[in-house]
Amino acid sequence: MPEDLPVTRTLTIPASELHERFSRSSGPGGQHVNTTDTRVELSFDLTNSPSIPEHLRPRMLDRLSTRLTNGILTITASEHRTQLQNRTTARARMTALLREAAANPPPVRRATKPSRGAKERRIAEKKRRGLTKRNRRASPDD
Repeated sequence: MPEDLPVTRTLTIPASELHERFSRSSGPGGQHVNTTDTRVELSFDLTNSPSIPEHLRPRMLDRLSTRLTNGILTITASEHRTQLQNRTTARARMTALLREAAANPPPVRRATKPSRGAKERRIAEKKRRGLTKRNRRASPDD
């Protein structure tokens, strides 16, 4: 299953840059998991990859900084019984993470002032609410 990993329309990670490691996993499968290597670790060297465009690299490194170990992004999948399903899951997670990290930043929010009408409505509502509360009070001469 060594095939390229399409992240976005313009960004594809070649299979040669992905490193898979298999080991025994815990979880569902009974004695089966004690004898087969179903756990998958998918690694990708984000720092030194020639397939990452230079304008995206700083953004991706910044956004994935908590998940990187020496510039290498590692995804682990061990929830399925078969190695093939775990490989598919790991690749899907890697794609989602890289796609999210490569996405454009959201537009900067410009602060705006409330309109005069909004201010007046807010003050009128506060006065109405205060009047309602004042009418609930017992008068001092009662």
